Amino acid sequence: MTSIQSPLIILDRDGVINHDSDRYIKSPDEWLPIEGSLEAIARLTHAGWSVAVATNQSGIERGLFDINVLHAIHNKMMNAVAEKGGRIDGIFFCPHTANTACSCRKPSPGLLKDISRRFGRPLNKTPIVGDSLRDLQAGATLECDLWLVKTGKGLKTMAAAKDPATALPAGTRVVDHLSAVVDHLLQEQ
Repeated sequence: MTSIQSPLIILDRDGVINHDSDRYIKSPDEWLPIEGSLEAIARLTHAGWSVAVATNQSGIERGLFDINVLHAIHNKMMNAVAEKGGRIDGIFFCPHTANTACSCRKPSPGLLKDISRRFGRPLNKTPIVGDSLRDLQAGATLECDLWLVKTGKGLKTMAAAKDPATALPAGTRVVDHLSAVVDHLLQEQ
């Protein structure tokens, strides 16, 4: 008897689920969901999807907030998603700055490899949703299904993509917001 795994999606946090800030999200009060994002996660949950979050959180290494504050922010996010009837099955984060030679900071695929181990599956063709080139580059390394949203830094990412050095990875789909990604995925399911 074979077991069927639920489909998995990987979301960036800032700019995809919640509003981003160039000054970082440093407290639960600063964490504000993007309209429709919580409902989109709930729709995935109801359709049997597993939802993972992969997020760079260099504010920790920069000393802007500590791990307890990050957990409080994530608790607020998970409670907000639950209030809409959804669930986040795992949150994976990198606390390092770009100057640290780590394998977990996107665009390196370390966080995604952790997700692959935790969920016990390869990530090729797994949707990954981000608002920055580094989100997409991390996913491209593992042959994920790449989605760029125009929320957060998405429009800047699209504008920069005109330069060959910062072009979007091949096959990247561009949509307005997380809810549009979910619309497409559920129609394809």
